[in-house]
Amino acid sequence: MARAAWLYYIGGLNQEETARRLHTTRARVNKLLGDARDTGLVSITINPANVGLLPVEELIRSHYGLEFCICTPALGQETGTDAEKILAKYAFRAVGAAAAAHLRRHLAESPDAVIGTGWGRTLEQMTLHMAGVSAPGAKFISLVGSLTANSAFNPFEVVHSLARGTGAEGFFVPVPFIADTVASREVLLSQQSVQQALAIARTATIAYISLGELREDSVLRTQGMVTLGELAELRALGAVGDTNGHFFDAQGRAVDHPLNRRSIGVALEDLRKISTVALVAGRSKLAAAQGFLASGIARGLIIDGDTATLLAASLRGTG
Repeated sequence: MARAAWLYYIGGLNQEETARRLHTTRARVNKLLGDARDTGLVSITINPANVGLLPVEELIRSHYGLEFCICTPALGQETGTDAEKILAKYAFRAVGAAAAAHLRRHLAESPDAVIGTGWGRTLEQMTLHMAGVSAPGAKFISLVGSLTANSAFNPFEVVHSLARGTGAEGFFVPVPFIADTVASREVLLSQQSVQQALAIARTATIAYISLGELREDSVLRTQGMVTLGELAELRALGAVGDTNGHFFDAQGRAVDHPLNRRSIGVALEDLRKISTVALVAGRSKLAAAQGFLASGIARGLIIDGDTATLLAASLRGTG
């Protein structure tokens, strides 16, 4: 895989020439190059200049008082189930790649940085675009309980991938994402290892978190972390989204629901004290993005172009 990637991307050979050099078929080379991108062996960076969304970025940045807003190019897909699926897959990859580029710059400027991370498909994509980065003096820390669903985008795997890929230290909050009861949460929080991990998390110089939507096909729901009944209760209370297991309303305020009292991790008000970068991937996250940005917690935003366009249109509509 590495030889094929080197010959094609660095050596400038086409797929047929690469196949001849490796004594294999062109189809095999095509698969190797695809695997190299999917596993993060190869990360592709595109200069974001002249993508046509600078006015959108500036409108969002100024309205919410952000330090920066980065939009990926928009696809402009039509609405519909098929279009949404295509756009969602693109949005995760695009925002993940843009977040990785931002993290690389941060590590270059602050090699001893403490980076807090959330979880989810966008964070997983970010880890896949960190190839070639060395930051042995940095620390990566999960901002939430790391013992959750077994997937490539759970909190443990996100930190593990980033630490392994950069040579940095990795730290985890060794408890479930959401405790079974409020009483169980208090017991878990009393553990010294948990207190130490959360203390490190609160010293983060920057945090990358993704936002979740309250839909039946959301990650929290498909991973069985919330029930349909709890989803309905959250909506009835005005919740529009979550980040790291903390559910908030259209003004970015935590809703009064037991789930918020059972979540284990850095609270919303703690995030306010950290340079928090919100990652938004997919038009289904629009309401969650509006709510979280209204809270004033985020210092920066990395968002796919199609969702950013919708967000900017809603701001123009409010004058």
